[in-house]
Parts: sequence; structure tokens; C-alpha cells
Amino acid sequence: MKYLVLDIGGSAIKYALITKELDFIEKGNTPTPMDCIESFIETAGKIYDKYKDEIEGMAISMPGVLDSEKGYTYTGGSLTYNNGKEIVKILQERCPTKITIENDGKCAALAEVWKGSLKDYNDGVVIVLGTGVGGGIVKDRKLHKGKNFFAGEFSFISTDVNNTQKIENWWGFVSGSKALIDAVAKSKNIPGEELDGYKVFDYANNKDEDVLKVLDDFTYKLAVQIFNLSCVLDSEIFAIGGGISSQDILLEYIQKNVDKYHKNLQNFNGINFYLPKPKVVRCKFRNDANLIGALYNFINNN
Repeated sequence: MKYLVLDIGGSAIKYALITKELDFIEKGNTPTPMDCIESFIETAGKIYDKYKDEIEGMAISMPGVLDSEKGYTYTGGSLTYNNGKEIVKILQERCPTKITIENDGKCAALAEVWKGSLKDYNDGVVIVLGTGVGGGIVKDRKLHKGKNFFAGEFSFISTDVNNTQKIENWWGFVSGSKALIDAVAKSKNIPGEELDGYKVFDYANNKDEDVLKVLDDFTYKLAVQIFNLSCVLDSEIFAIGGGISSQDILLEYIQKNVDKYHKNLQNFNGINFYLPKPKVVRCKFRNDANLIGALYNFINNN
């Protein structure tokens, strides 16, 4: 069986023809329309037309807060034209086939549950470091979505209770990859547009002291939020995803700061507290995570 899987992002729609055994038969991408839902539906429709005679259905990963069971998007992330839409019903008018949708961060978590870093665990958290901070919460090997399908929307967690009205204090703006790039640009006194993640980690891997200080601060703040989530969820494992997670030095610094924070809290002002140390690993799937998770969602719901 073959499935058409779409990963809808803010700049591009990645698509792939995939088998149930995770054989990628064909892959491609096309720019994401930013103007209106009609353009979006037609773009998806043209991809569907190419494969319609050989697929069992379409599995879609997309941004926003959505009800995957009803096929309804409460919000569409940066694609605001998808706000408040029965998106599956609308898509099926153009693409008459079985269609499932799921939030992109939750798809990344599903990929890890299925065949990735969470496959041997019952409970876990996937934290995706992208432009913001996305992810998914897994309980008993199933996604925990919450009453309003908002569970896992980590970007909106406040990191400063004294300045909750400042958007720059939301976790998505503190631990997203852009925050790291901007902090490195400031430390090196160079324009932010001259930097990207690759250049930042070139500096870090070459032991640039300024950049290593920034990376240490960046990962310490991330470690604090991992502990905060652990206090609520007490998960077996935390898996870090997103493009920058491929960098070994990032995981090295996260682990260093998890160890540091754990040690400090265990013996705070001479008082010994029992505090489990979170297990932190890298996600197995990176660029294909949303595609794989969307497929897993489709298979589980058909």
C-alpha cells in the first residue's frame, strides 16, 4: 500500500509517496501559498492529482491547534487562512480520498513513538526546536492532546512570571532556533541576517568562546523548562528534535545543564530534595519526522 503524505510548513509543503514499511518511493516540495485557502487547496490538489491512482489516502501534518478526529482547524499557525475551517471536508472536495490531519509537533512525537527514540517507552515528551518550540506529550504510547487540543503547544509557556505580557518571554521566543541565532549575532556584534544555524554551530564546534557562552545560556534555559515539564508529567524520556538537534554539541550542552540544574536542586541551601533527573536524548527522525508521524496517524485511524 502507498500513501501520499504532506508536511505543510510556513514556507514549503513537503510531500512523499510512502509505504506502510516506511519506504520513501518519491519525495518533493513546493512553496506554501500564503495568500488564501483557495490557493492552498489547489496546491495540495495538484500534488494529489499526481498520485491519486496509486494511493490509499492522504496523511497530513500541519501547523495550528486542530481537532484531528473532526478534521477541524481552530487555528492554522502562520497560515491564518486555515483558522476556523473544516479543513478535511474542504480538502476532500478537491481530493476525494481518505484524509487525516494532525498538528506538526504532535506528528513529530508520533514518529518517535512508532519507530524512533520513544518506541521502547510508555511515556515521553518530544520537544521540537524550530522557529518556536513545538512538540508532543505521550502517555501510555498515545498522544495527550488535552480538552482543547492545546497540550504540547510549548511556545506559549511563560519563562518570566513578572513579565508575562512580553512575547519575548514566551518559551518559543527563548528556546527557538531564532533566539539562539539572535543571541550569537549580538555576542559577535554582527547583523542577524548574516547568520544561520549552520554558521552558529560552525562557531560553536570551533570552540568560539563567545558563542559557547551563548550556547551554555541557551541550553541552561532549555534544561530548566525540561525540569518544569518533568515536575508536571514525570515522563520517562525527553527527546529533542528540530534541525539544530543534529548538532552533537547541542545535546552535549543540554545534558551538561540538566546535570548542573539537577545537582543544584538536589542540595538547595543545604536541604536535600528528591528530584528525578530527566533522561534526555535526540529524536531519531529530523526532516522526515512530520511525514512519518502523519503516516502513523493515518494508519491508526483507518
